[in-house]
Amino acid sequence: MELPDKKYFSIGEVATLCNVKPHVLRYWETEFPQLSPNKRRGNRRYYQANDVRLVSKIKFLLYEKGFTIYGAKLRLKEKPLTKEVQALNRKNTKETTDKINPNPISAGDYDSLRKEIRLVIDVLDGKIET
Repeated sequence: MELPDKKYFSIGEVATLCNVKPHVLRYWETEFPQLSPNKRRGNRRYYQANDVRLVSKIKFLLYEKGFTIYGAKLRLKEKPLTKEVQALNRKNTKETTDKINPNPISAGDYDSLRKEIRLVIDVLDGKIET
């Protein structure tokens, strides 16, 4: 998961990044002691990057692997899941990209586009008269 270069994330930002509802994050805080964002004025939660990665791991265990809350707690204590979560994130990124751009550009299209751009640059540099 690519995280923005920030020190703190609001609960809304984490919910968006991890694709879960804010109330789910609040519930997970009660179930997973490792997930404890900083709280500041007005009890606002501020998650750090490691918290966001932990939320991603918890979601992976519960939603993708089908673990119960108890099973996910045990698994998180047992061994790190970084590689599995990264593989799932790559798969989800590819699926999202495919939805956005169902017709990928071919190598020939890239070459043609590159030539057109080169031509425009030459015209702008005055190397070719129109």
